[in-house]
Amino acid sequence: MKSSIVRLLVASVLISSLPVLEVSAQTTPRTGIKGGLNASTLYLNNVDDRNERIGFHVGLFTQIPVTSFFVIQPELQYTTKGVSANYNLLGNTGKNNFNLNYVELPVLATFKLGNSVDLQAGPYASYLVSSKVTTDGDFGSDYRNINRDNFNTFDYGIAGGLNIYFGKALLGLRYGQGLQPVAKDGAARLLMGKAKNAVGQVSLGFAF
Repeated sequence: MKSSIVRLLVASVLISSLPVLEVSAQTTPRTGIKGGLNASTLYLNNVDDRNERIGFHVGLFTQIPVTSFFVIQPELQYTTKGVSANYNLLGNTGKNNFNLNYVELPVLATFKLGNSVDLQAGPYASYLVSSKVTTDGDFGSDYRNINRDNFNTFDYGIAGGLNIYFGKALLGLRYGQGLQPVAKDGAARLLMGKAKNAVGQVSLGFAF
């Protein structure tokens, strides 16, 4: 797999090593907005030549203090997932783009390292709102919906990352890994097998 997601994780490690200059606790709830870029993939059976799908996410979050330095952060976001996969069939080449779009609810345990850095980890649940495939290659171009009944309507997994704060603004880095196959039956199962979602995110946000 080409490494947009891996580069996000490396960036997370490097940023988390920066010294924390401010040390104070969060004692009141905060609400915010966020959005940014996704680099997503699916682990497809027998497909080695694949690239991340570049998409986006946008949503809201709330931080609820539990202790001085431990916060629960539920979110509600719209997020794009999927993969871009090259094909070579009897000498005919092209690219299929699988576009899966979700409404997602992460609930993240958040550890406050002063005012500057949060470390986060926790589960998420997603609801599939649309599923499409675009094809471009020697067989021509096409854009069509894949019957949503072919997919598992609900997805779930785990996510982890960090936030860096600049006053009330924030830069977020996160990786999410699905724990169940995306496809359920029909054409989706034939094309995707037991593939699971994986997505890296870079976010910009504002906490009120």
